[in-house]
Amino acid sequence: MQFDAGEIASIVSDMADKVGLGDRAIHIEVDERTPLGSSAVVSLDPITITVESGGFEDAKHLRHLSRESVEGVVGRHFMRTIDRLDPSFGDPPADDDMPIELYAAWDIYAVGRLERLGFPSQRERRRYHFRIRHGFTDVADRVFDRLWTGENLTWADLEAASKEALAAKPAPPKKAKAKAGQGRT
Repeated sequence: MQFDAGEIASIVSDMADKVGLGDRAIHIEVDERTPLGSSAVVSLDPITITVESGGFEDAKHLRHLSRESVEGVVGRHFMRTIDRLDPSFGDPPADDDMPIELYAAWDIYAVGRLERLGFPSQRERRRYHFRIRHGFTDVADRVFDRLWTGENLTWADLEAASKEALAAKPAPPKKAKAKAGQGRT
């Protein structure tokens, strides 16, 4: 890999200052043995984020660091960490215990706030991810827009928004049952 720990530390430090976490101890652990891109916050004190190297990689220059990728991955986790540290936000479950729909809704809220701070966001990519989980409906798009532009939302707000979008999601089509004697042979 062409990752420089000092460059990552500099990017992360700048971001921490901009989002309001500059006074906290932060550790970034990069697993350069895998090209995958999984990432997670594994501790809040100190803030510790683990990232598989693909999460920080430049998609156009494989095995090279992308500042935009670092900002996107770390920034999203920073915003979610800020929420978890704020008692008024509520008490969301651990990420591994969270339904994927709620995880996606929280990501939208986190990345929307990042965009307003001037960080890259890939808004339409995020909208697509939200639609996959919540349905390709006008209601889902309106909920997405509310989450994206939201300020001071709580965990209960995120749960209600996700539930609202899911309620409008069409049921999957029912499979036709084969009549007796008309099955495959």
